[in-house]
Amino acid sequence: MTVVAILDYGSGNIRSVERAVARQGVQVTVTSDFDTCLNADGLFVPGVGAYAACMDGLRKVLGHRIIGRRLAGGRPVIGVCVGMQILFERGIEHGVQTEGCDEWPGTIARLEAPVVPHMGWNTVSIPEDSAMFAGLDEDTRFYFVHSYAAQEWALDDTGSLPTPKVAWCHYGARPFVAAVENSALWATQFHPEKSGDAGAQLLANWIKTL
Repeated sequence: MTVVAILDYGSGNIRSVERAVARQGVQVTVTSDFDTCLNADGLFVPGVGAYAACMDGLRKVLGHRIIGRRLAGGRPVIGVCVGMQILFERGIEHGVQTEGCDEWPGTIARLEAPVVPHMGWNTVSIPEDSAMFAGLDEDTRFYFVHSYAAQEWALDDTGSLPTPKVAWCHYGARPFVAAVENSALWATQFHPEKSGDAGAQLLANWIKTL
C-alpha cells in the first residue's frame, strides 16, 4: 500500500491533514522520524503560524535535510500554507529575515491588501496541462488563510527539467503564488484539506504521482 508520511515538526493542523490524506485510500503516518519520512512514498509538509517558528521547528527534526534528500532522489514532496512558504529562499516577518529551505529563489513577504489576513475562498489561475489541477477548472475555489506569500516567481528555466507550473491568486495590490508544480515538488498556499471536493481532487492527483 502507498505510504504517506506527514512531517510532524510542531506546526500545522496535523489531524485534519491526516484525515484528508487517509480518505485517498493510502496509509498515513504522522512522524518526525528521519528514516520514515525519507523512505515514505510521499511526504506531506504542513505549516501554520510564523515563518521563523516553522523553520526553527523544521530544523530541530532535520526536516530541511529530509526535504532536500527526497528531492535529490526525485521523491515526491508536497508543502501546504507555511509548509509551502518555507520552501523559498527566505521569509521576512516584522522586519526579521529568516532563511528558508532554498528549494526555490524568492522571498515570502506580507500581502499588500486592505484586509490581512487573506481568509476565505478564492479562484486561482490554473496552468495549462497541470497534473496538480487535473479535473478542476478556473472557477474552482480553494480555501486560504494567510498574511504572507511569495509575490514574485524567479525560477522559469530549470535546464533539463520541465519548467515549473505556477498558479496565481489575485488579492490586494499584487497577485501571489497560490501553487507550484515543480517535478517531484508540489506546494499550495491554500489548504487542500479545508477545500472540500476541490481539495480532495488535488490530493488525489498528488497521490497518483507516488
